[in-house]
Order: sequence, then structure tokens, then C-alpha cells
Amino acid sequence: MNGHREADAYPAPGRSGPAQVPPVSRVLALRGATQVASNDPHRIVEATGELLRELVVRNALDAADLISIWFTSSPDLTAAYPARAARELGFVDVALMCASEIDVPGGSPRTVRVLVHTHSTRPREAAAHVYLHGAAALRPDLAGPPADTSEAL
Repeated sequence: MNGHREADAYPAPGRSGPAQVPPVSRVLALRGATQVASNDPHRIVEATGELLRELVVRNALDAADLISIWFTSSPDLTAAYPARAARELGFVDVALMCASEIDVPGGSPRTVRVLVHTHSTRPREAAAHVYLHGAAALRPDLAGPPADTSEAL
């Protein structure tokens, strides 16, 4: 889904006048990260799911518009694939990929990062990137308060 259909650009039958031009849809990239309490499969999936729900809520995402999600985890997280959280949230037809972060000395421990690609009509400057828990220190300018994700997805 790209947010609009070709038929939307033409007036409805029986109506005259110019059609309203639909907003232009393009790929929008959203970033986020969270810090996981421990290298435990349940904790990794739980923290990643929380991060994904926040991204969905803060950006008013429609799961049908998601293109792909790239996950990375710090080298100390090996108990589970973070992408499992996306599958458990119902993102069954979204392309997912997991990789390990570079083991940089002094890097953020137990951290899962995501890069979400989605179709959107929103401008890039309206993107709400999400940094939770200890990962908020990576981008304090973007951390912000958590959204209510109880009704997400």
C-alpha cells in the first residue's frame, strides 16, 4: 500500500470540477533503540516489542504500510532474535533482518536498535524516532515521554 490509489486523482462519476490530488507517498525511515535488562530471550522480545509499539503509536503507522525493519543488537545480546517481537506483534508479511552491532569499546550494552522503512505522506521532519530506557542516552534530543501503547496494533 502506498497511501493512495490512481483512481483517487479523478473526480467521482457525476461530479464535475478538479479532483483533489492525494498526498504524495514516499519511503520514510524511522529510528529507535532500547536497552534490554538482560540477555534473556523473553526480555529481548519484550523490550523490542515495547519499542515497536512506541514507534507505531508515535508515528500513527498502519502495519499495511510497513516495508521492512532492520534490527541490530549489541554483541552481548545473543539469546533471541529481536525480529521475533515483530512477528509476535503480527508483522508477518514485513521483511525483517537482524544483525549484530559493531563491538565498539564503550558502546551501549544490551541495546537493540531498529530502522523501520514505511510508506508515508508525512514529511521527514515529522518523524518521531523512539529511544527508550538506557538507550535514551544515545539521543537525548529525541527520547521524549512514552506514548500510551495499550491500544497499539
